[in-house]
Amino acid sequence: MWQSSYDGSPTLYLIPTPIGNLEDMTFRAIEILKTVSVIFCEDTRVTLQLLNHFEIKKKLITLHDHNEEKVKEILLKYLENSESVAIVTDRGTPIISDPGYKTVAYVIEKGYNVVCLPGACAFVPAIVTSGLSTEHFVFYGFLNSNSTKRKKELMELESFPYTVIFYEAPHRIKKTLCDIYEIFGDRDISLSREISKRYESIYHGKLSNLIRSGVEIKGEIVLVVEGNSNTFIDNDMSIIEMVNIYISNGYSVMDAIKKVAKDTGRRKNDIYKEYHGGVLWK
Repeated sequence: MWQSSYDGSPTLYLIPTPIGNLEDMTFRAIEILKTVSVIFCEDTRVTLQLLNHFEIKKKLITLHDHNEEKVKEILLKYLENSESVAIVTDRGTPIISDPGYKTVAYVIEKGYNVVCLPGACAFVPAIVTSGLSTEHFVFYGFLNSNSTKRKKELMELESFPYTVIFYEAPHRIKKTLCDIYEIFGDRDISLSREISKRYESIYHGKLSNLIRSGVEIKGEIVLVVEGNSNTFIDNDMSIIEMVNIYISNGYSVMDAIKKVAKDTGRRKNDIYKEYHGGVLWK
């Protein structure tokens, strides 16, 4: 199903807001906020400050994880009445590591337009100033707050050859850095804090050096981590070639099979049988 984004029909607008510097608000974002009937937001107090700065007076309705099922029905009523609406978050582009994707999916399902304006998004300046590869990258967002679950997530990402981007809260950043070091090893990283604000600062260097420094890291944090440069396989190789590449780089046969299973998303037993010519135990 195609949509004609600017056909004049009632539309759900996703409006990025500044992540620190109010001058990053676009003219177009201000204009659309002035024209919609209602604004759905993460925190009415934060959004009210933004609207007051730009002399915009609009009805605000809170949208968060706990009320989204109810609020998306309210939002739909506005569209059914031929009124356009907007979703904003406290900072940055809506839906990115924030609630709202269920509402977007629901609006699309009902046949209404969804338009996102270009604008502020914390991970973009973080990766382009990181000095790490931007050819391919994975945006992961927030890791689990539970250490055991966080380590499990990191183990799933450890073999990725691509740059990985995380958001993290200041009260968890030290534990997260240590968990990444434990699972990923010592890699080049970039840590950006307070992007676009007066005290913006960026660390470039080895993960181990940042951990050893003991520096207290405050503010909004984006962590960019180098991909796994020890991933030796490519998709054109046979299973036997993949396993042998890992073995030639110091892995045992069983560890090589485990790595190939993880890299390809296949079961270890299947890799084992294919490598050993269909014999499960040898």
